Amino acid sequence: MSQPAVFLDRDGTINEQMGYINHLSRFKLLDQAVPAIRRLNEAGVKVVVVTNQSGSARGYFPASLVDEIHAHLKQLLAAGGAHLDGIYACLHGPADGCDCRKPRPTLMEQAARDLDLDLCRSYLVGDRYSDIQTAANAGAKGILVLTGYGRGEYEYVRPTQPVQPVHVAPDLLEAVEWILADLEGNPS
Repeated sequence: MSQPAVFLDRDGTINEQMGYINHLSRFKLLDQAVPAIRRLNEAGVKVVVVTNQSGSARGYFPASLVDEIHAHLKQLLAAGGAHLDGIYACLHGPADGCDCRKPRPTLMEQAARDLDLDLCRSYLVGDRYSDIQTAANAGAKGILVLTGYGRGEYEYVRPTQPVQPVHVAPDLLEAVEWILADLEGNPS
C-alpha cells in the first residue's frame, strides 16, 4: 500500500541558501536539518529531496558537483543518525523546456513511482512559492519554511500567489513536528 512521504527542497530548506553552490566547501547544513530528518526517519516516514539545480546547465560548475554535494549531504546526515530515501534533481536551466523542473510535479511523481508513495497524503517543504505550487501540482500539501528565501517570499511574494501553504514554519524541524501531528490526525 502506498505511503505518505515528506519531500524537501534542498537549498534554503536543508542547507544554507547562498546562490549557486559551486564548490563543496559552500555546502552548509542548517542546524535543524539533521534532527528534523532523523525525526521523520524515526517515525517511519519516507524523506525525499526534490531540487532544481540549474547551475551546471548555466555553465557555473560540472554536473558531477551536484552528485558530489548529494553524497556529502548523505554522509552528513548519516553522521547524525539520519538518512534520505531518495534525491531527485532537475539539472536543466529554466529556458530548457524540460518536464522535470519545479514547479512541474515530475520529480515527485517519479519518486512516487519508484518508492510507492501516495502523493495525496504527502507534503513538500520548501522556502519558495514555487515549492508550494509544485506540491499543489502533485496533489500534495505545501509547507513554507522561513529559512532561505522563505521570509522574503512570505512577506513579498505571498500576496500575489494563487496557491498558499497549508502551514508556515520558522524552520524545518518545526515543519516536521507539524507534519507528524497532521499525519497522526489524518492517518487514512
